[in-house]
Amino acid sequence: MNTGQDPFELTRGLLPKGAVRRHGFLDVLGESASSPVPTVAQKAMNSTVVATVYERLWRPASFYLASGVTTRAEQHRAAAALRLGAAHRLLDVACGPGNFTAPLARHLPAGGLAVGFDISEPMLARAVLDNGGPRICYVRGDARALPFDDETFDAVCCFGALYLMPEPFRIAHQMVRVLAPGGRIAILTSYSGQAAPIRRALTAAAGVIGLTMFDRHSFVDLFSSAGLVNIEQQTQRALQFVTAAKPG
Repeated sequence: MNTGQDPFELTRGLLPKGAVRRHGFLDVLGESASSPVPTVAQKAMNSTVVATVYERLWRPASFYLASGVTTRAEQHRAAAALRLGAAHRLLDVACGPGNFTAPLARHLPAGGLAVGFDISEPMLARAVLDNGGPRICYVRGDARALPFDDETFDAVCCFGALYLMPEPFRIAHQMVRVLAPGGRIAILTSYSGQAAPIRRALTAAAGVIGLTMFDRHSFVDLFSSAGLVNIEQQTQRALQFVTAAKPG
């Protein structure tokens, strides 16, 4: 639990030795990071231009069209679902420019710590500039192998990114692994439960730019098979919001 200490030092204590602080965030990858050939969408998320406009223009517009839910409403829903008032450590996977990390951090109790985690240097640089705070630390790493011990965080989330990422189900299992007993998990991702003509059109368009469309059962079944309970799912247009808890 944070007792007024530097969030960088608190977060460094959760990471393997060798995490380097640069550009305002902690980096566990360095220059040696390797990943599959990026899709069009992944290239966009690593662009300094997209990082600059993402929070104020790209995401609010695109996600409202996809779900009919405003960013502010999303943030309130996320904070309530994660029960942040009782959480001390929050992990925001694929945090981008921190557009959810910082608002969610404000819901943590005194002494809470929010860790925003992403692989994109431009996004993290923007997060440090726009969404820093006294209880926030950003970390660069690969979500397919989260560099944290089991059961480290009271709340874990990933909003609007799993459909972009290689091995999304592996990443979801990693999120469950680092969730503490009694903790809450929440994801916002794509949804392919529309009528057949619309579903085929969405899936085809998503495939062109490298997005994965998930059906109604993908993450509900994953969370259930991982032993999570109180699983709830909301679907809106092309997005689904799924929450669950790890038994205490």
